[in-house]
Amino acid sequence: MRRLACALACTSLLLASPARAQAPRPGLAVLQQQVREAERAFAKTMADRDHAEFASMLADEAVFFAGLTPQRGKAVVAAAWKPLYEGPSAPFSWEPEAVEVLESGTLAISSGPVRDPSGKRVGTYNSIWRLEAPGVWKIVFDKGCPQAPPCDCARP
Repeated sequence: MRRLACALACTSLLLASPARAQAPRPGLAVLQQQVREAERAFAKTMADRDHAEFASMLADEAVFFAGLTPQRGKAVVAAAWKPLYEGPSAPFSWEPEAVEVLESGTLAISSGPVRDPSGKRVGTYNSIWRLEAPGVWKIVFDKGCPQAPPCDCARP
């Protein structure tokens, strides 16, 4: 009898509790699109000269590579990039060309061309994004590199 009462009490508690089922994780194609849109919004901050929005897209522990010394932390990265937002026009632009997301759906990479104000490709960027909340991606790593000269592949 005691077991039956205990079982009934536990069942009642379970039935009275709200369901706590997790929503299914979006598929990889949806996650890739989220990252692509986040990267485009990130690039738009430069075109719009919106430094505050740029900073809002950085993870607190973001690391940006600039020269030999990495910039560590959201405040440091935001301060280092502030001069790039102060002029009337953007000194460069970028756009995602490739986006990949881990199967876990928690990290992603985006890469693509960096262009000068005339539209000439001058480099390539690579950004690592982390999913911080459903649909909210923040940059954790960023590194750009200059455009490499074409190789002479015929040379031995």
